[in-house]
Amino acid sequence: MATLPQWLPWALMSAVFAALTAVFAKLGLQGIDSDMAMLLRTVVITVVLAMFVAATGKWSNPTQLPANTVMWLVLSALATGASWVCYFRALQHGPASQVAPVDKLSVVLVSLFAVAFLHERLAWREWLGVAMIGGGVLLMALKR
Repeated sequence: MATLPQWLPWALMSAVFAALTAVFAKLGLQGIDSDMAMLLRTVVITVVLAMFVAATGKWSNPTQLPANTVMWLVLSALATGASWVCYFRALQHGPASQVAPVDKLSVVLVSLFAVAFLHERLAWREWLGVAMIGGGVLLMALKR
């Protein structure tokens, strides 16, 4: 019997937590500005992650990291922040059942960017999957 890739359980848990994020955020956006909600969420994430890194002994001095690593992580953080601002604003004004699928268009974009910039190769079946995800996003987002 084939063994599952090590990354798969983590990716599945990521999907579950991402789904819960949308539902919890939609409920939490009642009576609060989306930017303030995102700030509160980010503070909680920062505190919990700092405690986790400290408790597991994974802390290392960021000033000793290669400059290239820091640059890419800073760009990733800025992209994450921009994504969260847009996501929370979309959730505040739209139904979670439509906002979340459009947000998952990122799966299609990651595949395209990975091919263009990371020189990854996708087989025809993977391209078919990307197209199906894109089609599913359209079906979910364009409700009546």
